[in-house]
Amino acid sequence: MENRKCVFAGTFDPPTVGHERIVESCLKMFDEVVVAVMINPDKTPYFSEVERITLLKKLFSDEKRVKIRSFYGAAVDLLEEENTPIYVRGVRNTVDFEYENANFFANEKLKSDIITVYLPARQQDLHISSSLVKNSVKFKKEYSEYIPEKIMEELQSILEKKNV
Repeated sequence: MENRKCVFAGTFDPPTVGHERIVESCLKMFDEVVVAVMINPDKTPYFSEVERITLLKKLFSDEKRVKIRSFYGAAVDLLEEENTPIYVRGVRNTVDFEYENANFFANEKLKSDIITVYLPARQQDLHISSSLVKNSVKFKKEYSEYIPEKIMEELQSILEKKNV
């Protein structure tokens, strides 16, 4: 039987429980999940590439079927490099769906065999985003329910080093 691999890419600035649940769902369908921190020169992430990779590696340290990496470039190039046409996207609402669908049509023109899998967020996660976490940190509000417990200590350590 063929090894089924998918790519789940994003900025993960920082990783949230929503991201964790998407990967958990992927593991039910695929033999391997590549979680890729996308480096976008047009964005200024709060957490460095190394910090985001560190958090993701800690989050999925017990799961041998999850590969963590970073990537600079187009998602279709990442799929080619990882030798899989399967691209997983998490969607929380219609705004996410419209955005992801527009990207799908653009990606399909670049990689005709792309298979995009949309995974809906659980109802209790619809409001969770990395932006919510960053705003909570900025305004000194509680955010622990949005961050996987396994990386909370590491995240707080990173934030202390940033004097936040």
